[in-house]
Amino acid sequence: MYKKTCIIITGPTAVGKTDYALDLAKKYNTQIISADSRQCYRELNIGVAKPSPAQVKEIHHYFIDSHSIHKEVNVKVFEEYALEAVEKIFQSNDVAIIVGGTGLYIKAFCEGLDAVPAANEMIREEIRASYESKGMEWLIREINGNDPLYFGSGEMKNPHRMMRALEVKLSSGNSILEFYSGKKIKRNFELRKVHLDIPREELYRRINKRVDEMMPAGLLKEVESLFPFRHLNALQTVGYKELFSFIESKISLGNAIDEIKKNTRHFAKRQISWFKKFNGSIG
Repeated sequence: MYKKTCIIITGPTAVGKTDYALDLAKKYNTQIISADSRQCYRELNIGVAKPSPAQVKEIHHYFIDSHSIHKEVNVKVFEEYALEAVEKIFQSNDVAIIVGGTGLYIKAFCEGLDAVPAANEMIREEIRASYESKGMEWLIREINGNDPLYFGSGEMKNPHRMMRALEVKLSSGNSILEFYSGKKIKRNFELRKVHLDIPREELYRRINKRVDEMMPAGLLKEVESLFPFRHLNALQTVGYKELFSFIESKISLGNAIDEIKKNTRHFAKRQISWFKKFNGSIG
């Protein structure tokens, strides 16, 4: 039996993870590590539903406001950051808490990452420039032609993971999927998982309500301030990209709000499916 324990709180967006984690942190008098791939950015606030300043002041959160949108943050960055953070917590407490909905981040923390070779920087820049000028259809064709393994089994709705897959294939000659061995690293502390779930209808009601509350709270003003940086990876995010389309006069504000609600519901559905598969992988 390990002396140190990390409690992993998972679940879809708007299910109530933040409040649950805060209550648990108070119970154990400990601190929280966020496993959210967007709440780490200082420039993003309302649209990513961060814990409030009062909540962060009451309970210290790692990986909240820790990075700039101008810096690359990926699963490897998170794994290294979170492992350092949990060791800091364990210096004064036997329990640490991780909470978030970014499944790959949680998987990396629990099981480790396979070593994927670094991509050729010139290839990476060429892929990104081509994607910006030619769009998603070009990227799909390139994946299909160069990496049929990823095309058939990889995530084909996330352009940033698709570009990563393409750059690895063109740089190494191997599909990024071939580097995933499935071997799990055994951490030197116990992992306990708590998965939160509520009826789908209630979850969707909470999502819609949250979006309705974000608008008068200043989401549009926040998005307007970030408009010059809309090409950055950090801003390819639900709640921001829809309002970028409104600012560009591509859709009405009402349609943008409806799209945020719909895309957030779809995101929650994907999270539910992902965590359902991951559920039995840690104790």
